[in-house]
Amino acid sequence: MYTARLKSLQEKHTSIDTQIEIEENRPYRNEVLIRMLKKQKLLLRDEIMEYDTLEAA
Repeated sequence: MYTARLKSLQEKHTSIDTQIEIEENRPYRNEVLIRMLKKQKLLLRDEIMEYDTLEAA
């Protein structure tokens, strides 16, 4: 039941991770953007953990 939502969250998490990596490798990186992306990534990680727990139950 939660599998589609969990997969979607994991894909978003991976996408944000890629965006962070790209931004960190720029010569003049945007620290505000990186901080915002990392915050989003943490929120997604927490939501993934919740769905993972619900799916295991």
